[in-house]
Amino acid sequence: MSSQEQAAAAHVHRDDVGARMGMWLFLFTELILFGGMFILYSVYRYMHPDSFHLAAKELNTIVGTFNTAILLTSSLTMVLAISAIQRKQKALSIFFQVITIVLALGFMVNKYFEWTAKFHHGIYPGSDTLLAKPTGEILFFGLYYVMTGLHGLHVIIGVVLIGMMARLTSKEIINSNSYVKLESAGLYWHLVDIIWIFLFPLFYLIT
Repeated sequence: MSSQEQAAAAHVHRDDVGARMGMWLFLFTELILFGGMFILYSVYRYMHPDSFHLAAKELNTIVGTFNTAILLTSSLTMVLAISAIQRKQKALSIFFQVITIVLALGFMVNKYFEWTAKFHHGIYPGSDTLLAKPTGEILFFGLYYVMTGLHGLHVIIGVVLIGMMARLTSKEIINSNSYVKLESAGLYWHLVDIIWIFLFPLFYLIT
């Protein structure tokens, strides 16, 4: 890099505080979205406690627990990725970002098999098997597919986002002096994990 380019780079205005605030505001809107769904779940559960109890028993707690462990581990690897870039360890940061992506894909693979098993047993929105069940169970599985499906979409978005961050890190656009983009991606990923921490007990444990 020439001296002129270095001088120009030194004068580039970066509003890191504004970027972080913007990310926090976005995360707040996401919390409102899922918070509304959690409230809806609570209302329907109060109205149909027995049906929700029976429906929850049809979910695989072991798979849910394994997916929880995967996402918690991925949160750790994301923290390690940010810590590494702060210490000017670019290769290590990219490594942990890739591990985070692999863990996220592992989560989605498990979710795919879980959903496939439910479809195989005829338990999916609009199926004759599900419509033959009590109203409470229909509501339970409706919420299950909508909420876990929306969460899965957020996981996929997170994979794409972290992949972009890994590329920017490899090009040294993200570095020890400029890593707010990676931090923002990390905040988004932690939100995805936190949402699952609420989804897991609601659907798999509170029976």
